Amino acid sequence: MTQRPDDAVPSGTGRRRALIIVAAGSGTRLGMGTPKAAVTLTGRTVLEHALDAVTATLQLDVLVLVLPGDAQVQHQLAAAGARAAQRCGVDIRTVSGGETRTESVSAGVRAVQQYAQQQSWTGAVHVLIHDAARALTPPEVFHRVLTALDSGAQSVVPVVPLADTIKRVGPSAHVRQTVPREDLKAAQTPQGFALELLERAYSRSAQLTPEESAALTDEAVIVENLGEQVAVVGGHPHALKITTSTDLVIARALLAENGTDHGAAPEQAAGAGSEVHAVPVPRVGIGHDIHAFAAAEEATELWLAGLHWPGERGLAGHSDADPVAHAACAALFSAAGMGDLGTHFGADTLGTSRAEYRGASGTALLAEAARIVRSAGYQIGSVSVQFIAARPKFAARREEAQQVLSRAAGAPVAVSATTSDGLGFPGRGEGIMATATAVLY
Repeated sequence: MTQRPDDAVPSGTGRRRALIIVAAGSGTRLGMGTPKAAVTLTGRTVLEHALDAVTATLQLDVLVLVLPGDAQVQHQLAAAGARAAQRCGVDIRTVSGGETRTESVSAGVRAVQQYAQQQSWTGAVHVLIHDAARALTPPEVFHRVLTALDSGAQSVVPVVPLADTIKRVGPSAHVRQTVPREDLKAAQTPQGFALELLERAYSRSAQLTPEESAALTDEAVIVENLGEQVAVVGGHPHALKITTSTDLVIARALLAENGTDHGAAPEQAAGAGSEVHAVPVPRVGIGHDIHAFAAAEEATELWLAGLHWPGERGLAGHSDADPVAHAACAALFSAAGMGDLGTHFGADTLGTSRAEYRGASGTALLAEAARIVRSAGYQIGSVSVQFIAARPKFAARREEAQQVLSRAAGAPVAVSATTSDGLGFPGRGEGIMATATAVLY
């Protein structure tokens, strides 16, 4: 924990400031196989980009991160939050989110309440609630909201004008009305509130039916239901909400245009005399990996496609001998023109050249391979792997495998399986072969 410096405490106001960043979304509509906040934009996660706006000038007392329940992802994102808190000299708390956004924000508000009680706060407490998915929101929007709160507003929302013509459509799929858009605005985050008002709002929302709660799409709506006024300040067009793959493309383009794309200068693998080259878009790589089944008398467990297969005969080889994960690594290095697994993890037995990866799992190697290619300036579009084997039966665990591998790579990984109709070493049950294709930008 980092204590906020005394000289950063606002003088004469007696008010305190808290920022809640909601980063617990599953990211299902993104289709990346990992929670949205952990998806990478330019070699850094969505949450890391959102945290760029958190600076000492906001004069925060505490930063609360509401994170996904997955322990591995939570650890990764919490570390990013800790770095931001250290940079700004602010205390940090992390909590797990709920099934809905309202539940997640409520968990964040409770964390602020507990922190305020622990610190024996008196006077006004101003709370900003920000969606990590609005990762490119510039700092000036935060300052506008805080200034409005300091000026006496109890609830503040940043907004931008609507550019589209709005139609109200009836059940018959016909236009019922064209809605005048002069007074219509799109709400963004961070939204700011007095803590006392938030407490009343969430106490009220707890009494609503599930149908009524479903209509509460942000905190301002909850406050409006109390009959309270909500002030507005100017938002920013870059504060788009990353929800779909199209939003990802736009966000990455904005980062590149503003010169903040940390992957904008791809270069060859490090080495003497390396030159920077223009990189065609996209780059495609292919990787193969083959492992024989271990001898029957060996007590070896099977790891395949990032999953453990109890009761199945294991494979012989380095790491956990997962040919699917290893082929995915090889394809990434191939697409980047950066050698192969031996180049990065040891030529003879994986891990011998990097002690920390001796005996590492296939998913750990895949995560490191993804990090290596991103550090060289590439973005991972997707990875597709097909393995050839007589067993195990794969279809029932395909989705589970794809989620595990996508989480490790930080990008979509698709896996399929086939047999060789009894031909060759896979057909004879002697081993498993995997072929992967990776697309990089």
